[in-house]
Amino acid sequence: MPPRDRTLLLPLAAATLLVASTIFLFAATGARWRPADTSLPVPAANFSSAVLESAVPDTATAKELSFLDENGRPDDPASSSAATARCDPRHAAVRVFMYDLPPEFHFGLLGWLPPTDGAAAAWPDVGSGAAPRYPGGLNQQHSVEYWLTLDLLSSSSPPCGPAVRVADSRDADVVFVPFFASLSYNRHSRVVPPEKVSMDKELQEKLVRYLMAQPEWKRSGGADHVIVAHHPNSLLHARSVLFPAVFVLSDFGRYHPRVASLEKDVIAPYKHMAKTFVNDSAGFDDRPTLLYFRGAIYRKEGGNIRQELYYMLKDEKDVYFAFGSVQDHGASKASQGMHSSKFCLNIAGDTPSSNRLFDAIVSHCVPVIISDDIELPYEDALDYSKFSIFVRSSDAVKKGYLMRLIRGISKHQWTRMWNRLKEVDKHFEYQYPSQKDDAVQMIWQALARKVPAIRLKAHRSRRFSRYDRGRK
Repeated sequence: MPPRDRTLLLPLAAATLLVASTIFLFAATGARWRPADTSLPVPAANFSSAVLESAVPDTATAKELSFLDENGRPDDPASSSAATARCDPRHAAVRVFMYDLPPEFHFGLLGWLPPTDGAAAAWPDVGSGAAPRYPGGLNQQHSVEYWLTLDLLSSSSPPCGPAVRVADSRDADVVFVPFFASLSYNRHSRVVPPEKVSMDKELQEKLVRYLMAQPEWKRSGGADHVIVAHHPNSLLHARSVLFPAVFVLSDFGRYHPRVASLEKDVIAPYKHMAKTFVNDSAGFDDRPTLLYFRGAIYRKEGGNIRQELYYMLKDEKDVYFAFGSVQDHGASKASQGMHSSKFCLNIAGDTPSSNRLFDAIVSHCVPVIISDDIELPYEDALDYSKFSIFVRSSDAVKKGYLMRLIRGISKHQWTRMWNRLKEVDKHFEYQYPSQKDDAVQMIWQALARKVPAIRLKAHRSRRFSRYDRGRK
């Protein structure tokens, strides 16, 4: 090698040796590198995947979400009791903001009044067991809004369900409107002289004015609002205005397709009137009645098929088909009859649905559904064909068709459906506090599955909002 080249290599070799020595020295002493001209923190020696993930901004977790206690007051996140005894909205299936409507829209309809000690309270203290009781009888079958509201009022405390109430509507997936529409209809739909307008209609008009003035409604056009109107005639005067909202309904029988649809809305079960058959061991051979129906036989609108089936089946062996009503202890008699029957008829009446289906389910009496337009609760998550028989109305009225079908079902097939009924009956129980996968929690889960479509609708509605504001 020429002397000149060797001369050039010497400084390079020396520099390489110096760098290697420095690296070795830092590694051996555990020294940490810190930029001399910044105040950046010293990097940790070990990086876990959790640390790396936390470095990525996440709008869902970047801030502390707000939440409410059972009295509707914001909890203090710094409080140790709040931190240990609350349900984190970030872990909920659906985050819910609930309007603090005046009591006249909800518990005031049950006779509840706010305290007179000067404390402002829109809600009863359900945590102390002071929740007003819902009226009995047929009122109960449409009491869905009552159970959902109670669940929200206690949703910040364990055990945690799928829905958690938040204090800031901007943190919410949906906005819940706590109007007891079914109770308002049942109790106040008639005009009481000298009044010119019923109390129910007046409340609906007040509700519309209230919602139209809220920034939450204006922000989404109502698309993320949830309104329960389970009685087919409830919200009759306001539904055509509030239709952008998600309705929780019993069926679509009395709704225009523009106002309500399966794509937009949620079907909820009736609260059953029959007693749940607990520890049911009454199998195929222990149920002497083959086919059971008790209820109103002569119905208007789509219920004419009941009358036709009555005359076809009333004299059939092992078939009970009779008129019954609440006035003659109908719920108790129907419960006894269903518990001793293999199959129970659910026939369309004034509307496609009826409470009878859910009475049959909790009685573990295999439902025979004859209602072409019926929609079923959470059918996207539950396969009703595993525990029900579906018959087209046009086939049911053919002479001999229905009885041949029912008698053709074997003991093994029936027992398989009966076992499935005992597994799914919990999904149709309304209760407070709510329990895992009961009716209350299943409805919240159904609403959670609507959230992506709700967001899409809301986002699309805002495409030209800035442009339109600029034109004004």
